[in-house]
Amino acid sequence: MKIDFNSMDFEIKEHFNNGEKCFQVKTYFDGTNKIMYGKLIPGASIGIHTHTDSSEIIYVISGSGKNICNGIEERLNMGDAHYCPKNSSHTFINDGKEDLIFFAVVAKQ
Repeated sequence: MKIDFNSMDFEIKEHFNNGEKCFQVKTYFDGTNKIMYGKLIPGASIGIHTHTDSSEIIYVISGSGKNICNGIEERLNMGDAHYCPKNSSHTFINDGKEDLIFFAVVAKQ
């Protein structure tokens, strides 16, 4: 099944999960799982949140930033992936100078 993110408009989520600035996202949701194309402008973040009934995989398409998962900070650059397992907490921060573009899958478990 093809998901055409190019035909979707960005949804703007201000201070998503108490993060900084806004999270811009194109989302496909089948009622169970979410598949997202996201953008964080410089200085924007997705606030810390816990995946109690899901896990999340994030793949960085362009830009760079940092992810903090269960208190462990990691740099993510173009081509890197982050995995947040079920019952884990994480945040994603664009501390760079260019837009951080990524693809993410939140899978219910």
